[in-house]
Amino acid sequence: MQILVTRFHLLLLTVTVALTGVGLFRIPADFMFPAHWAGSAADWLWPRNAMLVAPIIQVVLLIAFFALGNALTKNHYAKTQHIFDPMLTFLMLLVAACQLGLLLTGIGSDLDFIRVTGFGLGAALFLLAVVLFEAERHTYAGLRMPWPIRTDNAWRLVHRVAGIAFGLAAISLATLAWLDAGVGALVVGFAVALIAPSAIAGAVTIATRLR
Repeated sequence: MQILVTRFHLLLLTVTVALTGVGLFRIPADFMFPAHWAGSAADWLWPRNAMLVAPIIQVVLLIAFFALGNALTKNHYAKTQHIFDPMLTFLMLLVAACQLGLLLTGIGSDLDFIRVTGFGLGAALFLLAVVLFEAERHTYAGLRMPWPIRTDNAWRLVHRVAGIAFGLAAISLATLAWLDAGVGALVVGFAVALIAPSAIAGAVTIATRLR
């Protein structure tokens, strides 16, 4: 059995659950998180129970990656474990960081950890953008698609488009964090920045196969 979920991933889930428990205990029940700012006033508010979303997301991620590991053949698992393992770790850390940011906001801390996470994720995605844009074709490195990329030119095009998309996502996240758009805008930005570039790369891959 190929298992992508490790004890470290379960530890991250435990940390997030602990942060949730502390938040529900320390933050008043009527507290509202300012999720988006319009000028000097918050026009989008989240209730305290929004903290329950993070552990749910992590459980869904663990179930999805556990099922993925079981679905892979031994050969595919050996080729992709070095990609999926850090991917799950990165996603779990991102959710835990957002939960820590909500907790710090709820208890009145001056440290806006979600903005810090925005800058950090932006920097990581920008580095990934440069790597993908400059990548040369390799059997095991690069984007992993469920279908093969037939030619060297198509492979280069897909990776350069992905690199540009991740670069734009990185700049957008850094801009949101710099402008202090609010917790909601940043969390939505995290999801879009991680999903949209990969979806764009997949669409370009399909387009190159149809040509």
